[in-house]
Amino acid sequence: MERPPNLAAAVDAAAEALIGVLDSASSRHAVPVSPTQLRVLSLIVSHPNTNVNRLAELLDVVPSSASRLCDRLEAVGLLRRVADPRDRREVRLLPTAAADTLLRELKERRHQAVQAVLDRMPNRAQHELLLALVAFSQAAALGTTPASTDSTAVRTA
Repeated sequence: MERPPNLAAAVDAAAEALIGVLDSASSRHAVPVSPTQLRVLSLIVSHPNTNVNRLAELLDVVPSSASRLCDRLEAVGLLRRVADPRDRREVRLLPTAAADTLLRELKERRHQAVQAVLDRMPNRAQHELLLALVAFSQAAALGTTPASTDSTAVRTA
């Protein structure tokens, strides 16, 4: 099957629409931190034992910028700095219970917002979207290696 010439543009437009839905879910509720600070919290949660230098690498910023972001998160009670028990010179970044709650609630609001959009789609289109997203994820995981165009290669449970 030949790819439509505007497929990349359609994917880009869909990604923009998804970002809009996710951002709307965040902005409709009083989220006390900026999108960058939310990203920092998410990175810290997904990378246990992160220190400021590692966070700076993940964000692709200088350590002083990462440290200032942590200062602001610590000031609002969403982040703690604790000495590493193995090396007291190392300081680990840990999300607080409030940060965990914030991220969990935000994830739920985003899930609900996406579900509301999916509910407006016909069931067949939802199923086709699921297959396409699985195939897209698999292709993205392969990096630059072209994915198989065999539609039987994509299966869902």
